[in-house]
Amino acid sequence: MRIAVTVPTGHVGRHLVPMLIRAGVRPLVLLRNPDGLAPDIRSEVDVARVDLLDGDAVARAVSGVDSLYWVDPPPAGDNPLAEYNLAAASAARAVTEGGVDRVVFQSSVGAEKRHGVGEIDGLAATEVALNATGADVLHLRCGYFFTNLEYQLDEIRAGMLQVLLPVTQPMAWVSPRDIAEVAAGRLLSGEWQGRHVQAVHGPADLSWQQVARIIAQALGTPLDVERIPEEAMRGTLESFGVSAAQIDSLVGMSAGFLGDFTPEQPRSVHSTTPTTLAEWAYAELKPRVEEPASVKSF
Repeated sequence: MRIAVTVPTGHVGRHLVPMLIRAGVRPLVLLRNPDGLAPDIRSEVDVARVDLLDGDAVARAVSGVDSLYWVDPPPAGDNPLAEYNLAAASAARAVTEGGVDRVVFQSSVGAEKRHGVGEIDGLAATEVALNATGADVLHLRCGYFFTNLEYQLDEIRAGMLQVLLPVTQPMAWVSPRDIAEVAAGRLLSGEWQGRHVQAVHGPADLSWQQVARIIAQALGTPLDVERIPEEAMRGTLESFGVSAAQIDSLVGMSAGFLGDFTPEQPRSVHSTTPTTLAEWAYAELKPRVEEPASVKSF
């Protein structure tokens, strides 16, 4: 079985690649800079140096691959949704021109709305593009990554999180390692065909208020959370020089979940994964918070 993994050094990929290696697979990893791979991993994988937005290069790289784990690369320019459209086209070409039979796609809760969820609209576009290929496709609709808290280290050190959602509104929170475990199982299994969606919701739905309490207990320091108006968040981002399209993309990810949004896939044994936020916070977040504060950048 030949398996390719994109963004192998990302939050999920850095767990998925070793899992596949332990399962006896020598994965093909696609990334711009192989220097980001750990030396022990580098010797156990095949590497394709490729820009995932370059459809020609991607199609060539995956030729002969049976299964592909596709992650849209994080947008780096001023127009995130335009980059997502390029990523969607590359993913589709990997299937149609590269001859990939099966794709597991790292999507997000909210992609089922198709429009109105900021950056997640880009993931929805990739879902649509992959569905149109006729290949066997599984979309992993993941909850909110624990690791997103790492982008708020300075706020956590200062004892105050600022969010756009109501602080008592629950949502799915998930460990990237658990997503990798689900992905590995699906990539290694030959027991599914067609087009499917599988939610990865973590162990429990949590509100920001609950998250703040869990993090405070893990760190042993107070942590509060407050909801701020969308206009205030937009003003802050604009002051850092973030483009209008980037602001719409970032703010839209929260605004799209306001109201009576309910994930398409309910919580069940299929969508519930084991790692708790408290476990992750003690093991991963606490050491990061105790590092010297960094300069904020966007």
